[in-house]
Amino acid sequence: MTPSAAILATADTKGQEIAFLRDQITAQGVTAEVFDFGVMGDPQIAVDVSADQIARAGGSDLATLRQDGKREEASAVMSAGMTTLLLERLAKGQVQGVIGLGGTQGTAAIATVMQALPYGVPKVMFSTMASGDTSSYVGIRDVTMMFSVSDILGLNPFSRAMLTNAAGAIAGMATAGADLNFQSDRPVIGMTNLGVLTQGTMQAVKLLNDKGYEVIVFHAVGSGGAAMEAMMREGVISAVFDYGLGELADQMFGGIRACDDTRLTVAAELGLAQVIVPGGIDHLGILLDEPNTVPDQYANRPYAFHNPVIFVPRTTAEEGQQMMAELGRRAAHAKHTSFLLPMKGGSAYSVEGGPLHDKEADKALFAAAHDALSGIGPVIEVDAAAEDAAFIERAVDTLIANIEAAGE
Repeated sequence: MTPSAAILATADTKGQEIAFLRDQITAQGVTAEVFDFGVMGDPQIAVDVSADQIARAGGSDLATLRQDGKREEASAVMSAGMTTLLLERLAKGQVQGVIGLGGTQGTAAIATVMQALPYGVPKVMFSTMASGDTSSYVGIRDVTMMFSVSDILGLNPFSRAMLTNAAGAIAGMATAGADLNFQSDRPVIGMTNLGVLTQGTMQAVKLLNDKGYEVIVFHAVGSGGAAMEAMMREGVISAVFDYGLGELADQMFGGIRACDDTRLTVAAELGLAQVIVPGGIDHLGILLDEPNTVPDQYANRPYAFHNPVIFVPRTTAEEGQQMMAELGRRAAHAKHTSFLLPMKGGSAYSVEGGPLHDKEADKALFAAAHDALSGIGPVIEVDAAAEDAAFIERAVDTLIANIEAAGE
C-alpha cells in the first residue's frame, strides 16, 4: 500500500507553498491529500478536501463562517471538521501521516487537530511559531514542531529548502509508520519516573520484563503523567506503577512539574491495577530566575540544586500530610491498588546522608498515608529506600498480584 499524508493549510493564502510541499512529498513515493481550511478566500490551487467540506464536518458551512467573519469561531469549526475527517480516514487506514503549514492562527488551529489524533500517527507542524515555548501546540501528543525560520509567504531558495526538508520528514515518518501498531502480546505497564528514582525504575523495568511484561516509562514532570493517563484511556496501558509523584507536590505547592486535577484519578476511574509510591514528593522543583540562589521562603529548609536553575527544597511534614490527603481524595475509588511506603527515603535526595534527609517529615508523611489511604487499599511499609532492590522487588510482586486479582 502506498502511504498517504494529509496536508493541513489555508489554500487561500499559501497556495504556492502547499503545491510545492505536495510535489515534494509525492516525489518521495507518498500520496499527498490537501485539506484546505482557509475561510475568507478561494483556494489558489486545486485541493482534495475543500474548506466547505471541512466546515460542514465541523457543524457549520463556509458561507455562514464568511458572513459571521469571526476568526475564533471559524477556527474552532474548521479544527473540529479537520479532526472529524482525519479520524474517519485513520480508522479506514487511509492516512499514515499529517503535516501542517501555519503562522500564528494556522498553527493554533492545526495543533488543536493534531492533539486530537492518536499517538503514533506522524504529526509534523511546519510553523513560524516553532521557536520558543511550543508547549501549547504540542500538549502531551507526539507532535514534531519544525521552525520555518522565514515566514511562510512565497517561494524562494530558502523556503524551498525548508519545505523540502519538511516533506522528507513527513514522507519518511508516514512510510516508516505505515504498519504502526501499539498492541502487544504482553501486558503493558505504565510507570512514572524522576531523575532521583532512575536506578529504581531501571530495576523495575528489568524485573517486569523478566516476568513477561512490557513497560512504558514516563518522566513525571507534568506532561509525563498526563501522557501516561491519556494512554490508559486509549487502551495502550493496562496497569500502573506510579513511582514518581513529584507532579502532585509541585501542583499543590508551586513547582515546575505541576500536574492538573485529573492526575491520579484515571486508573481509579478505569479500574486498572496499580501500585502507588510517594516517590519524589520529598522535594519541590523550583525554577530560579538567578542560578544557584536560595529563595528567601525556603532558606530555613534542607535544600539541594537539581541543576543550576532548578532548586529543590524539602517538603515539610505539614505539606506531606496535605499531599497524602489529596492522594486519598483522588484515588478514592481505586480498585486493585496498593500503596508502598519506602521507610528509608522516598528518593535519592532523602535517604540517610542525602541533602534532604528529614526523619520527622518522613514520619509525618507515612502516618498521614495510613490515615488517608488504608480505606482504599493496603498501605505497605517496606524497610528500604525507594531505589533499594528490596523495595523494587516488593513493589513489582505486589503489582503483579494486583494485576492477577484484577483479571480474576
